[in-house]
Amino acid sequence: MDATFWAFAGLVIFLAIVAYVKVPAMITGALDKRADQIRNELEEAKKLREEAQQLLAEYQRKRKEAVSEAESILSAAEKEAAVLREEAKTRTEEYVSRRTAMAEQKIQQAESQAINEVCASAVDLAIVAAEKLIGAKIDSKASNGLFKASLGELKSRLN
Repeated sequence: MDATFWAFAGLVIFLAIVAYVKVPAMITGALDKRADQIRNELEEAKKLREEAQQLLAEYQRKRKEAVSEAESILSAAEKEAAVLREEAKTRTEEYVSRRTAMAEQKIQQAESQAINEVCASAVDLAIVAAEKLIGAKIDSKASNGLFKASLGELKSRLN
């Protein structure tokens, strides 16, 4: 009996003890448990990935909606600004035309007033000149006669 025999006998005894203690079943159970744990982690990771994809799709949809809403708000604001700009332009043109009309009316009034003042001044000058001429050419007797004739004519017109 040499050392090889004893090594073989020790190996057989070791394998018998390992089989008796059910080490292969324990190793198989540990490996099965580890495989189940890995399978569960993979399923959970798969679920998390699906949830993440759903959230991503939802956020992308919300982002698209927000972009669309922002574009519509911007478009509405641009339209409103254009309307306000046109209204302001129209109001300014109306204001300028009213102010121009008022200025023209004031100019016409000033012209007519100036013409009336010039006419009145001319009448006053004519009266003064006529008084001076009549006063220089007519004596007091003729003046009394004319005055009485004028009074008579005035009375006849008043009646």
